Amino acid sequence: MKKQLSLLLMLLVSLSIFAGSKGKIAFEATRYDFGYIEESKGVVAHDFEFTNTGKGALIIIDTRSMCGCTASKYSREPIAPGKKGIINVTFDPKGRPGAFRKEIKVYTSAGKSPVKLIVEGVVVPKKQ
Repeated sequence: MKKQLSLLLMLLVSLSIFAGSKGKIAFEATRYDFGYIEESKGVVAHDFEFTNTGKGALIIIDTRSMCGCTASKYSREPIAPGKKGIINVTFDPKGRPGAFRKEIKVYTSAGKSPVKLIVEGVVVPKKQ
């Protein structure tokens, strides 16, 4: 019970600190083209760099992709105003020959609507 009260108190304090000012996320680019990638070479990755252009801290709440072949990693720490962060996106081409276009939704403390990141390219099948 004490743990829950402490957690609630910390949440209320955090909300009061950030209530008047919000972070704002600005990506350098929201789309990345891997070009032609060989299925046999395995997973490829790209870092999407962003800046908090708002007046308050920015928190990445979650990222979601619609395919198990795409994953992302990001810092759980708040990003201070003016500071940069990275969302690392990976794509596994195994068993997916041909053109692809995958979308990753980024949910932040900056607003209700997610930002969409896109990775695309063409998987060259491994030789039989």
